[in-house]
Amino acid sequence: METKWLEDFVSLAETRSFSRSAQLRHVTQPAFSRRIQALEGWAGTDLVDRSSYPTRLTPAGQTLYGQAIEMLQGLQSTRAMLRGHSAAAHDVIEFALPHTLAFTFFPPWITALREHFGPLKTRLIALNVHDAVLRLVEGSCDVLIAYQHPSQPLQLDTNRYEMVLLGHEVVAPWVKPDADGAPRYRLPGRPGQPLPYLGYAPGAYLSGIVDQLIKESGTAIHLDRVYETDMSEGLKAMALEGHGIAFLPHSAVRQEVKARKLVSALPPEIDRLEATMEIRAYRERPVAVAPPKAARAARQHEEAVQSKRAVDALWAHLVDTQPTH
Repeated sequence: METKWLEDFVSLAETRSFSRSAQLRHVTQPAFSRRIQALEGWAGTDLVDRSSYPTRLTPAGQTLYGQAIEMLQGLQSTRAMLRGHSAAAHDVIEFALPHTLAFTFFPPWITALREHFGPLKTRLIALNVHDAVLRLVEGSCDVLIAYQHPSQPLQLDTNRYEMVLLGHEVVAPWVKPDADGAPRYRLPGRPGQPLPYLGYAPGAYLSGIVDQLIKESGTAIHLDRVYETDMSEGLKAMALEGHGIAFLPHSAVRQEVKARKLVSALPPEIDRLEATMEIRAYRERPVAVAPPKAARAARQHEEAVQSKRAVDALWAHLVDTQPTH
């Protein structure tokens, strides 16, 4: 039996929907159903009453639901205590971020944060969006920072995770200027003369946002994809060399735009070819766990509580200072 099966089952019991729980657990519905069936195989009995809709639990399922919550809370407490054994765990806050935010947003954000919040120790884990979210879901980081856009929403269960808005990010097309300072390539291009396009790989989070942006443009855009990667820093490097147009977050090109090393590829008649995303922070909602009676376990529990105080203090500050819109 795997822990994620219990987490799947608790989600199903609370949403009463296989499809909704599959979204929240970041798996396909067939894969989610197979995991519930695997849990039923381990239990040796049906846990879900499939003769009714919405989904409801069998009596055995109701029993397991209560036990599963206790087991998961116990595991969460144990994990916190184990992490508390590390001296660094007492005051180091672990952040998981997608690569783009790790390179562009995080360094200046931490600088501003230290000016207003005070000293703090951090550990940064840079991953793709999927793996960064999994870090949070699996309890392997304290805070997840990620983009949020209606076309690519992160389906995190609000009953389990809390969110705070950190700011906004604009993605727009940028290109190297020519000797006169004008865009080397200017949108929208022509049917017979498409413009060289530096695009995101299909698995990148920004890929879907940019693709939808181009598709929904009121003006036909003609591009020839000559290069792709899943990292905006890679696209920026190619754009700086003059290889084509790249849609990049403003935070990634702020210095280059100021120095006129990159300029907008948009002509005046096209004014809707950019997307605004939210930058959000997520953390798992704290769960109160009664301290154990055994002396050694009680000490470990207190160490775990202390190790989370830095995160709690930071989170309170973020809630108090989040943008109003």
